[in-house]
Amino acid sequence: MIVATAVCPHPPLLLRELTGAQDPAADLRGVCESGVAALLATPRLDVVVVVGGADTSRDRVTGRVPVRVYGGDAPVLADGDAESAEDPAPLPLSLGVARRLLAAVGADVPVETATVAWDAPPEEVDRVARAVAGRADRVGLLVMGDGGARWGVYAPGHLDTAPVDVDEVVRRALADGDTGALTVLDADQAAAQRVSGRAALQVMASAVALGGASVGSELLYADAPFGVTYFVAVWSCASS
Repeated sequence: MIVATAVCPHPPLLLRELTGAQDPAADLRGVCESGVAALLATPRLDVVVVVGGADTSRDRVTGRVPVRVYGGDAPVLADGDAESAEDPAPLPLSLGVARRLLAAVGADVPVETATVAWDAPPEEVDRVARAVAGRADRVGLLVMGDGGARWGVYAPGHLDTAPVDVDEVVRRALADGDTGALTVLDADQAAAQRVSGRAALQVMASAVALGGASVGSELLYADAPFGVTYFVAVWSCASS
């Protein structure tokens, strides 16, 4: 059963090797580490399951933290072992950032990683959610997902506006522990606003709702420092 969840973004700049001497993502990284640490502090946690966006949905994904993909040097595998001559394929960015955050706060419980497709339809979101919610052990769910990419001149979506602000819907839902609002996010509206975390957030909302839990919520961060909206939130889940 899911006993707690955390939401973090996954910009490449959270990988310290890519930020340079000034490290513009230091504050964001610190908040993310605080959110992950809060998740890990959940009593009697058996496992952390990470779900992040990728091109396809996959279970039990392994690989190395993908710093080299973005121009850095990453001699460390996702599980912390020294890199072998085979040089395993990189994890999707969402899972690579999650692995780095978990390592930074000293995760001492087993970690499993899975992906959900960026454009996953409701039935695929439901399948991934049920796989997490149906477990008998005490699960901490770490969800990696970015908000809209449209909040600055240099943002991928420039200064786009829309009748429904998906980012604001997500912000309120994370602050209020509102699983219903996340579950019914419109996939087309989210795609138009480049909300890449839509499917991952819906996996979390559906999985928590399936568990019949009441939610205690805390929104730690909601801002767009680089033209893309990033959320950091922690939910505690108590069975009703």
